[in-house]
Amino acid sequence: MRRTDTNQFIEVRAERLEGAPVGERRRWSEDFKDRAITASLEPGTNVSALARSLDITPSQLFGWRRAAALRAEKIERQAPAEPRAAKTRRVEIELGGAVVRVNADISEADLRRLLRAVREA
Repeated sequence: MRRTDTNQFIEVRAERLEGAPVGERRRWSEDFKDRAITASLEPGTNVSALARSLDITPSQLFGWRRAAALRAEKIERQAPAEPRAAKTRRVEIELGGAVVRVNADISEADLRRLLRAVREA
């Protein structure tokens, strides 16, 4: 029986060529990245030209800069602006030999629940 359509289906399986390097990605040290970022942030620096002179792509250097900015932002958010004790007042309640310390702004319902739990324990 002859086929009348002109479409042919071909199964293609991609295979690695013999002798092709496996995992030959270049790895840059954090020190190299930091020096490249610092150099790229100097006034008047052409970031694309600097990247080419370092034998990397401009998008790679821009990516490193973006990642460094995100890390710095994350560290800044995690650092407390002022000590936590200075922000909130604490109240101590002694109940049956136990000392309960809570923030002064705790809701009455939460405080009642907490004290009930301490009494029952």
